[in-house]
Amino acid sequence: MKIGQKLTNLKFIIDKDTVISSSDLAGKKLVIYFYPKDDTPGCTKEALEFSNLKNDFDKKNVNIIGVSKDSIEKHQKFISKYNLSLKLASDEDLKICETFKVWVEKSMYGKTYMGIERSTFLFDENLQLIQSWRKVKVNGHAEEVLNSID
Repeated sequence: MKIGQKLTNLKFIIDKDTVISSSDLAGKKLVIYFYPKDDTPGCTKEALEFSNLKNDFDKKNVNIIGVSKDSIEKHQKFISKYNLSLKLASDEDLKICETFKVWVEKSMYGKTYMGIERSTFLFDENLQLIQSWRKVKVNGHAEEVLNSID
């Protein structure tokens, strides 16, 4: 996704009864943040930071959706364990990750593997991309995103 590009034809699987299509999200600003894995230290900290600021995002009329390739069952456990007030979408088939080009080759301890690059995307009320953050560092990121919204 590039700045100015419009979000179209995506489905966010929230749980077994809830699928949100991108068209359902028009009318509010939208933050989509990608993270590697539920219930790991960095991802938990990031989810808690977004969750703790949810009321502030609500005041600015902003929806937030976190996306990883974890299953909806893992998402539900993660939400319950940390009492998160966020919608988390399961992207097991990587369609959303590939649309945003966040499924990338990574390396750790000399080994390369494919994984999700921690990234955040901000859309306006018409679902046009207005800002993005790639290779995000967790500490203070949610607040940085909040502060960037008019």
